[in-house]
Amino acid sequence: MSIEKAYQILFLTALIWFAFLIFAMLVRSVMGPRITDRLLSINMIGTMVISCIVILSRLSGEAYLVDVALIYAMISFIAVLVMAMIYIPSGKRRARFSEDALLEYRLEKEKTAGYQRAKDGEKAENITGAEGMADDEAERKAEGMADDETEGKAAGTYGTKGKAAGTCEAETGSDGASSEEEG
Repeated sequence: MSIEKAYQILFLTALIWFAFLIFAMLVRSVMGPRITDRLLSINMIGTMVISCIVILSRLSGEAYLVDVALIYAMISFIAVLVMAMIYIPSGKRRARFSEDALLEYRLEKEKTAGYQRAKDGEKAENITGAEGMADDEAERKAEGMADDETEGKAAGTYGTKGKAAGTCEAETGSDGASSEEEG
């Protein structure tokens, strides 16, 4: 067996392995529970396709395919950045997103604890109690977000030392007398 034949077997095995991994990442991108899982799997698919192009370049002896792989890497990188900017929230949406994620985590944790208690022999009421608590928390959270928005507008306009207080301080002199009394 020559060294060239060994490399061919190695490269063909690598291509088959990459094909399997690309399929696995494709399944993950479709079934991923979160958008970040989907973005990462798409990024992994791009990386594995680049590796396949480089291997095919070596197998076929065509050097220009390496240039194609480099261009594909740049396009894949930019595509993942654009998708991340579109699908991952930032600013005000990020705060709401993280609050929702935290709420979901707490609800899931409470349900799991309720199922574990019921499994250990306690009353099955814990399960319905956790679900009822989840509904109440979701309602309070929705109401709280609406209240936070209106309070945020009011606090932004007036605040504790709002514009009205600042105006009054500006009108009064250092001795406490108003500017109208002086003039």
